[in-house]
Amino acid sequence: MPSLEDKLSSVILGTIRSRKKKPERVLPAEKLGSPPPAKLREATFADFDGVMNLRRAAGWSADSRENWERLWHRNPALASMEVPPPIGWVLEAEGRVVGYLGNITLTYRYGDRLLTAATGSGLVAEPAYRPVAVSLNAAFYRQKSVDLYLTTTAIEAVGKISFAFKSLPLPQRDYGSILFWVLQPKPFANAVIKKLEFKPTLSRSAAALASVAIRSDRRLRHRYPRRDSKMLSVQERDVSDIGDDFRALWLEKLKEETRLLADRDPATLRWHFDIPGDTGAVRVFCCYQQAELLGYAIVRDELPSHASGLRRSIIADMLVKQDDPVVLRSLWVAAYDHAKQCGSHVFEVLGFPTNIRNVCSSWRPYLRKYPSCPFYYKASDPVLHQTLTDGQVWYATPFDGDTTLWAFGNSS
Repeated sequence: MPSLEDKLSSVILGTIRSRKKKPERVLPAEKLGSPPPAKLREATFADFDGVMNLRRAAGWSADSRENWERLWHRNPALASMEVPPPIGWVLEAEGRVVGYLGNITLTYRYGDRLLTAATGSGLVAEPAYRPVAVSLNAAFYRQKSVDLYLTTTAIEAVGKISFAFKSLPLPQRDYGSILFWVLQPKPFANAVIKKLEFKPTLSRSAAALASVAIRSDRRLRHRYPRRDSKMLSVQERDVSDIGDDFRALWLEKLKEETRLLADRDPATLRWHFDIPGDTGAVRVFCCYQQAELLGYAIVRDELPSHASGLRRSIIADMLVKQDDPVVLRSLWVAAYDHAKQCGSHVFEVLGFPTNIRNVCSSWRPYLRKYPSCPFYYKASDPVLHQTLTDGQVWYATPFDGDTTLWAFGNSS
């Protein structure tokens, strides 16, 4: 017969961080009337204020001009392009921005091929203009000189739009299944009980029982990473310290099996994680044997979200020579220990190929799933598009697309 702890654990694991859809603030049809016609055009930096007003009206946090400069002027992927690509598109009605989709250029490598990728970001439109907002997506897929179109933070509705433009869900197995460990059972349990909407008279005792259940489960089932080698050295660095040893690792990685890999040149790594106005923190963990860099893990610590009150640390990227399990375990232990020391409530792993996920699965993490696939792709070359239907070709992580490109709280 299942124990009380087993029952509580089952409830916790089945509900933690399942996303509730907020009711949209849509005006009644009779009040909306017929909105003024909207014109589609390329976005410019002069649209910044209009886009920010639109984001705030939709309940999103605002971005900064400095970050726009970073994304569309300082992006290393733009250096070799003769004609700068659009920074995005807007729908404009009577001089007002009523719809927006950003367009961020990235570079990818597939074997000897250097690919130009575009990732759509921050799709938003006023309720009255949502029926015509699909024209923003049409503009995204019409742009030229793009080898790979990516959407990496898609909610279900955006996923359906991507599919309509012949994008496919990422075939990398289990990408939408997030592995996580509970670092602080009490606040974690409080957040779960709050989400379950217990009656106030039961909330305190239920949270206490849940906290005990989580703590006992973690101890009895050894749900935490453990290092099995003391011969490797793991050092912690700032993003600004990413240098030539990372370049050597990257070039070696490209000589391994042919996979689709987002560019991890040192300049690109620094650009990606040096985010103006980010309230979270990013740390880099490097695993060495003597003076050789064997792999790295980049950890992003995020402040508590308003929805759950939980602070999380995530593996934002990881690259290891030959996917060596000993190096992977050393990096994961260092990242886990860091997450505990910085006060995070949970430690999460999203993405990575099956062989890498299997290494950390041996430490019995909990698991939660996205309601729908968040990652869609389309290659302009039909042969490459077909090739990418093989999940073994992908090395998708939160580094891909725009998943970790934004300051915490600004991601779409």
